[in-house]
Amino acid sequence: MALNIFFDNAKVMSKGQVTIPKDIRQILGVESGDRITFIVEGNTVRIVNSAVYAMQMLQNEMQGEAEKVLESVSYEKSNNE
Repeated sequence: MALNIFFDNAKVMSKGQVTIPKDIRQILGVESGDRITFIVEGNTVRIVNSAVYAMQMLQNEMQGEAEKVLESVSYEKSNNE
């Protein structure tokens, strides 16, 4: 997977609002009304599409769960035979 790295900037307005540049919005797949998540790591902030981030978190949480269920079913089946 090719990693695209580029820089862009925006001005912070008086109420702390920032307009996300169009090219960044396109990369994140966000449109007006969508939610974004800010992930702060030290002095670095990542901005991610909240829906995509939530799905990734769920996938990480569920990783390995199917195998556990299959092992449980196999165990129960072998005990019932």
